[in-house]
Amino acid sequence: MANVYADRIAQLRAMMRSRGWDAVLLTGSDPHGSEYPAERWKCVEWLTGFTGEAGDVVVTLDHAGLWTDTRYFIQAVQQLEGTGVELHKMRVPEQVPIPEWMAQRFDGESEVYLALDGLCVGFGQAREIKAAINAKNAACHMVSIPDLMDAIWQDRPSIPQTPIFAVDPGESRVERLGRLRDFIAEKGVDYILLSALDDIAWTLNVRASDIEYNPLVISFLLVGPETADWFVQRGEIEDAGTEKTLAELEEDGVFIRYYEEAEIALSEVDGSVAADTGTLNYHLCSLIGTARLVDTPSPVQAWKAVKNPIEIGGFRECHLQDGLAMVRFLHWLERCIENDHSVSEWDAAVKLGQLRAELPGYQGDSFETISAYGPSAALPHYITPHSGAPMLEAHGLYLCDSGGQYLNGTTDITRTWALGPCTPLEMEDYTLVLKGHIALARAVFPAGTPGCRLDVLAREPLWSHQRNFGHGTGHGVGWFLGVHEGPQDLRQNLNSTAFQAGMVTSDEPGIYREGMHGVRHENLLLCVDAGTNDFGGWLRFEPLTICPFDTSILVPRLLTVDEIDWLNDYHSMVYTRLRPHLNDADAAWLRKRCTAI
Repeated sequence: MANVYADRIAQLRAMMRSRGWDAVLLTGSDPHGSEYPAERWKCVEWLTGFTGEAGDVVVTLDHAGLWTDTRYFIQAVQQLEGTGVELHKMRVPEQVPIPEWMAQRFDGESEVYLALDGLCVGFGQAREIKAAINAKNAACHMVSIPDLMDAIWQDRPSIPQTPIFAVDPGESRVERLGRLRDFIAEKGVDYILLSALDDIAWTLNVRASDIEYNPLVISFLLVGPETADWFVQRGEIEDAGTEKTLAELEEDGVFIRYYEEAEIALSEVDGSVAADTGTLNYHLCSLIGTARLVDTPSPVQAWKAVKNPIEIGGFRECHLQDGLAMVRFLHWLERCIENDHSVSEWDAAVKLGQLRAELPGYQGDSFETISAYGPSAALPHYITPHSGAPMLEAHGLYLCDSGGQYLNGTTDITRTWALGPCTPLEMEDYTLVLKGHIALARAVFPAGTPGCRLDVLAREPLWSHQRNFGHGTGHGVGWFLGVHEGPQDLRQNLNSTAFQAGMVTSDEPGIYREGMHGVRHENLLLCVDAGTNDFGGWLRFEPLTICPFDTSILVPRLLTVDEIDWLNDYHSMVYTRLRPHLNDADAAWLRKRCTAI
């Protein structure tokens, strides 16, 4: 039986032969460098069937390869079967990144024609590939064709457009635009171009639903000393709220222009343009030209990472609401298992979504819920089947990683729950991962410390038992924005960004055993001031997430007194905060789950 993805790759190769291309590069991103693109820009998924959030593809006339990291290895092997696409593993010692691989592949060639969709390939990525190939004495010709896949993707979705509305985070858009104008004055440039959608949404205090799970507006923003041009989709959709928001923007000095006008405006702009080539696409960089382009990391990334008091208050409130949904969900789940009700992974995900939808300010999930039982949980980014999902059974571990978007914040939580008797290995893994979570949550550290120096705290309990996990320990979280945001993170990769009071970051160590089980424990943490003494300033973490951990399968001998004290204090806080808002049955269940150990 023919494989639809193999057929699509064959169509792409036929186009390559007809046009004299040696290779085609496709990324899993969009014109804005987004982690989560709209359906229109999921070219890697359409071509190969791979649905992971991070993956780039190179197709030559005799090879097709997918480059992705450790989070998706198991998933990629399953999804690429029969497609003819080979998995190239990243974040492993033997990794060969795309630039190096292409340089080796075309070593000895005099000319190489590399086609790419210039709208969806970052300028920095294209530059690295070209430099690597040129270093092998081959002339690399970059053939940039916007919307390259249109030629074979006949029913490709259009650019989405959803209603736009304003938010009030405690700082006006005029003030935030003023920050940008101060920045360009300091840098001595004439304009700054924002292409990352979360940067734009934060600056203009606007939200929409153009990308699933992300309250973002597909657009570009060009800011000068006295002007601000917002290039945004404006079709036939009539929405009173959108029109009101656009009118307010124009009153604040933001000129609304059509999305497509960005190309013309940038090719004609008079003066230097600061832009972050980490997110700016190759096509727009080419239009601006290297003579006018000033490569500068976006200052918005650092600004929006530090939440103000209004945003912090919103985070606290939405996590209280989210904790209520989680407690009701976990209680419901236990009742279903105890009463032998048939529940699949998908049924559980739907139920949790329904409970969140009842909460005030809920705007949707912050990502697709990972509802995974047993072996499914061994895939860190498992996609729960909508039909034919595995059934939950009265034994082993169930992992649920989920979150919500609320008008006052964003949540992200993982709980691993015992549905019945567990094996000694499941119990030991569960306890060791929780030890790592607690170690990071309890950390007190000098101001100026980056996350790469804290990451080891969450891994040491696993390392001491010769176990590990392949993903990062923590990521930043936006205020009613992306569930993943920088610049801070908690991972082994070197990142010099220092933690500051006001940053919100996840704490989510895990362990994954293929074909057996997976464990992950995740809370969101707020970085707060811990005082100053003769040794300088200090910081610590405060948990925002309000939900119990399952203590029924802990291995007590593996826990220290300090870890037990932290867990008891945390559960006391959970019960105190949630009890007044629960019915008697849910409150009784919560009291039992928060009993001191």
